[in-house]
Amino acid sequence: MDLGLAGKRALVLAGTSGLGRATAEALAADGARVVLNGRSAERAADIAAAVARNAAEAAGVNDPFVRGLGGDVTSAADLEALVAGAVDLLGGLDLLVINAGGPKAGGFEELADADWLAAFELTLMSVVRTVRLALPHLHAAGGGAVVAIGSSSIRQAVPGLTLSNSVRPGVNALIRELATTYGPAGIRFNMLSPGRIVTPRLDSLDEKRAAQDGTTVEAVRARTAQSIPLGRLGQSSEFGRVAAFLLSDAASYLTGQSLLVDGGMITAI
Repeated sequence: MDLGLAGKRALVLAGTSGLGRATAEALAADGARVVLNGRSAERAADIAAAVARNAAEAAGVNDPFVRGLGGDVTSAADLEALVAGAVDLLGGLDLLVINAGGPKAGGFEELADADWLAAFELTLMSVVRTVRLALPHLHAAGGGAVVAIGSSSIRQAVPGLTLSNSVRPGVNALIRELATTYGPAGIRFNMLSPGRIVTPRLDSLDEKRAAQDGTTVEAVRARTAQSIPLGRLGQSSEFGRVAAFLLSDAASYLTGQSLLVDGGMITAI
């Protein structure tokens, strides 16, 4: 897939697994220079090496540049060091993928104040802080593109995910405002949200549902697939390719949008 991303400088938060890693894979496969982040610096370096190998072997990219940096996206100090480190490695910044693990699962009565505050820091403030830190570098590059990874809960509440249902719509609203504010500077902001994509996060949620229902993960997923028009769960690589498209110049007139990669599952308007 040639999206013209060769040489573009990209930072991918929470890029060591799931949707973040899939996005880093898609960017590297198109020739982008990528710094991916994970909580563990050692794991981030290992995943970066694997992503680089895949880009070289599967996509035929010559001398792929992929590096890993550690840092907790809920920490303002870690984010500051992360963005500075990525810019130092890349020589600037053109593309930004804002991602974080999902907030704690659970219904309203299961959640304490500390859970709400943790979700606020993880899901909303990580976006606020990262954009604040990245903006000077995107301006210096003469523009760029930002994708925030969200959840289908921004359109339709997901049972048992009260925190995600409550906080993620605020991220969506922020992305729309940023697109309006920084469009004149050539900086595009979009939100990309998964439906039921096979990731470690979905594994955890489906294991919990299976235990509650006294059934198996396979049965839970078969039931879920029946509610998806395409008849199956999605693969993280499918999500990653859409993210790479949104970040590329092929989507140069796309900003302020909230897109679902969900196989048609969400029918709410």
